[in-house]
Amino acid sequence: MGVDILGFAYAATVAAGGIMGYAKAGSVPSLGAGLIFGSILGVGAYQLSQDPSNYTLMLGTTSALGGLMGYRYYNSRKFMPAGLVFCLSVGMLAKLVIKNVGTKAMSTKIG
Repeated sequence: MGVDILGFAYAATVAAGGIMGYAKAGSVPSLGAGLIFGSILGVGAYQLSQDPSNYTLMLGTTSALGGLMGYRYYNSRKFMPAGLVFCLSVGMLAKLVIKNVGTKAMSTKIG
């Protein structure tokens, strides 16, 4: 049972992106969304650190954020910030699915 460093880094990146959006453009929605999603992802990373089978909060939040930012990237074609967050979300989803969901599926077939 180790610390989910990637999860905490992802949460911090999302929160920092919201703060930077506010600092550069004065976007209050960006600040709010970044801090809210970053906080929820931080809680999810903490839950994963305590119990690796407790991944549902992280999976749901990452899916929602990835879907939202993927939609924004598709419409704007601007990599920053929507494309970057979309790519990070896809990477985090792949990590969660491979490490947690895939392991569960294999253990039920084996056991």
